[in-house]
Amino acid sequence: MADQKKEIKINSKYPSVTDLRNRAKKKMPKFAFEYLDGGCNEDINLDKNRSDIQKVELMPQYLSKFDKSDLRTELFGHTYDAPFGIAPVGLQGLMWPNSPEILAKAAAEHNIPFILSTVTTSSIERIAEITEGKSWFQLYHPAEEKVKRDLLDRSAAAGTDVLVILADVPTFGYRPRDVRNGLAMPPSMSVKNIIEVFKKPDWAIQTLIHGQPAFKTLEPYMPKGLNLKKLGEFMDATFSGRLNEERIASIREQWKGKLVIKGVVSEEDTEKAISLGVDGLIVSNHGGRQLDAGQSTIVPMTHLAKKYKDKIKIMVDSGLRGGPDIARAMASGAEFTFMGRSFMYGVGALGKEGGDHTISLMKREFQQVMEQVCCEKVGDLPNHIINK
Repeated sequence: MADQKKEIKINSKYPSVTDLRNRAKKKMPKFAFEYLDGGCNEDINLDKNRSDIQKVELMPQYLSKFDKSDLRTELFGHTYDAPFGIAPVGLQGLMWPNSPEILAKAAAEHNIPFILSTVTTSSIERIAEITEGKSWFQLYHPAEEKVKRDLLDRSAAAGTDVLVILADVPTFGYRPRDVRNGLAMPPSMSVKNIIEVFKKPDWAIQTLIHGQPAFKTLEPYMPKGLNLKKLGEFMDATFSGRLNEERIASIREQWKGKLVIKGVVSEEDTEKAISLGVDGLIVSNHGGRQLDAGQSTIVPMTHLAKKYKDKIKIMVDSGLRGGPDIARAMASGAEFTFMGRSFMYGVGALGKEGGDHTISLMKREFQQVMEQVCCEKVGDLPNHIINK
């Protein structure tokens, strides 16, 4: 699937992520769109993620010798067609039916990584089938050792390339929109939410076609016939998102492939990760959805990349939306980037065509920046950053 370069086709009605977001907002029920779009508390860190990365400036070198730009990027022994991938997102099938499979298929065809979340709506095995074993899996740490080991065994059996363990959800973020909307899995069908569903017929029809969203990866561990209250109790009892050195060491011992921690932002945690044999970090603040009083992601990523790049792979997500942001992050020292919301806007706007369109859009935007600043290789982007 990845051997032939995917032709880039863009729907001219939606030539930007902003266009996709606006269209998705019209097509998704309010409770689903607000879950995707919002941050936590007062959205301060959500907004800071965007404003801080937009402060990064690049210097073009117009009179330098220049041939053409090559977007290919090597990571963990695999050469991807571009330096970005699809970040893990929970409850994807609630936001748009069948969206994990839509995005996984598009990622495989475009030869970029797709990360499946433990708490999304497709199974490890189904996504591995779609991607021919080239997907990544993000583990939300189970409280029970037996469940953890089984999830790791299933990931290995499916041929998962990289295991990502989540560090930045030791407790659930406080998200006022979701509280007001009674968001649950499946969503609480209040009168307000029922009206929202009737106002979004495309979403409702696709939900009927693909079925009510469910935690497919977790189904083997769930008692049958859980109501909403019991489902919440099950999730609270089954998962403990807080990582520590002992838990990481146990996973490192069992997992023989590449191991990445997502959510690390401090020097102290980075040094612990290196000492435990972790292969990479995705510097992240969960899209501004966990700690409103924290830093934007680009600030600690830039510092960690400068200090630890020779010891561990430093990647980044949170706050990135399109091609210029990918270039800004790579120029700031990231070795790879991930985005979640942008791709979900794409499927929310365009359904089954949304994955292909959004990846194509990202590639086109990123290539334009590379050519504009006269940068032939992705690894040379740090030579174009304007240091302040």
